Amino acid sequence: MLLGIDKIDSNRVAVLDSEGRSVTYGEIVAEAMRIREQYAAREFRMVLVENTAASVLKVMAMLVSERLVPLILNKKTDPTLLETLTETYGKTGTAIHPQLSHLLPTSGSTGSPKLVRHCYDNIEAAGLNISTFFELKESDRPLMVLPLYYTMGLSMIFSHFKVGATVLITGLNMTDAGFWKFIKDEHATSFTGVPYSYQILNLMRFYRMDLPDLELLTQGGGKMPKDLNEKMVQYCQEKGKRWIATYGQSECTARMAYLPAKWAAEKMGSIGIAVPNGELSLIDAKGQLITMPHTEGEMCYRGKNVTMGYARCQEDLLLGDERNGFIRTGDLAYFDEDGCYYIVGRMGRFLKLFGMRVGLDECEQIVTSECQTEVACVGTDEKMYVYITDEAKKDAVKQCLVEKTHIVATSFEIRVIAEIPKNATGKKLYSRLSNE
Repeated sequence: MLLGIDKIDSNRVAVLDSEGRSVTYGEIVAEAMRIREQYAAREFRMVLVENTAASVLKVMAMLVSERLVPLILNKKTDPTLLETLTETYGKTGTAIHPQLSHLLPTSGSTGSPKLVRHCYDNIEAAGLNISTFFELKESDRPLMVLPLYYTMGLSMIFSHFKVGATVLITGLNMTDAGFWKFIKDEHATSFTGVPYSYQILNLMRFYRMDLPDLELLTQGGGKMPKDLNEKMVQYCQEKGKRWIATYGQSECTARMAYLPAKWAAEKMGSIGIAVPNGELSLIDAKGQLITMPHTEGEMCYRGKNVTMGYARCQEDLLLGDERNGFIRTGDLAYFDEDGCYYIVGRMGRFLKLFGMRVGLDECEQIVTSECQTEVACVGTDEKMYVYITDEAKKDAVKQCLVEKTHIVATSFEIRVIAEIPKNATGKKLYSRLSNE
């Protein structure tokens, strides 16, 4: 069976939620067998989930059965998007490719029916790769706060089920007293979060808490602010815990690279090296392989966790593997002498202001670092629109950008809004910000 879960002690708890409900590995296998008996042919299903043991049981039983192919969605999905997805994919009698395991919305796809097509080999690869570099073991009790419908959250399930661990899952807010009681009472051994998660932990004075069972902290979902990264590295070094930053995309079943804990301080800001069984590389504008350190190019990845491609309509569920284990990530990066990669921006996240190429991500980093305010940059080749949340810093932000980029002040328009729009995992939703 998938991830070999039928080989794990059937009485072992696979997942325990903060409401006190649990599911064993045997119950997942039994439900998968029930589905196999009920459905002779493979069928598509839309599944609305939340962070509960019941949702994990439902999703994993479908995957293990290899009969039902779920589109995994947030239980609170916008009704308009849900209607669009139902109209696009919900017709009966759909033919489905034999290797298609599940579908996830593309990152930030608010209102879009575009989905990522995963296969069973992707699940196996993610489970093996991630459990290997995190050195996971059966006795682990990871705390899962990332959503089950989010690729990194789902990969936590795959990697820990691969070793027969018990996942502690919760939908509680991190500011809720019950959240911390759950961590302590259930002896959570690891925590995985996105930058936004760690920003909340920072406000909660996480560093002063006594959490002796917690031995591993991991981060993905985008670049951490430097000061926060430094705090986390220092905390882990002082407390004898491991801090491992990771990089990934839904198109590659979550994780593609990780920074080994030994380099957490020395190479802070790097995404590190390729996951086990994977390969990173850079290509130049002509598609030629880059072999010299500190040379920027588009980062590419090769591995069995690379997904089959996208689906945009129901007929696409019958498509086979369009990527053959290789993907151009769209990220600009370079590597150092040790082969550790550093991302400098997105291929499409650049403007050409007054003939000068300017990175939107780079400008965000400048503002965050120099002015300590939340920021999101969009624009055209005529003007950059810089959205911030602090009215008092408008002038300082503009002055900082002019000084750092050496571009005239009229190229930047600073706009103040109540909050930067983000999705459930804290990623900025640039599509909701006006370019004009």
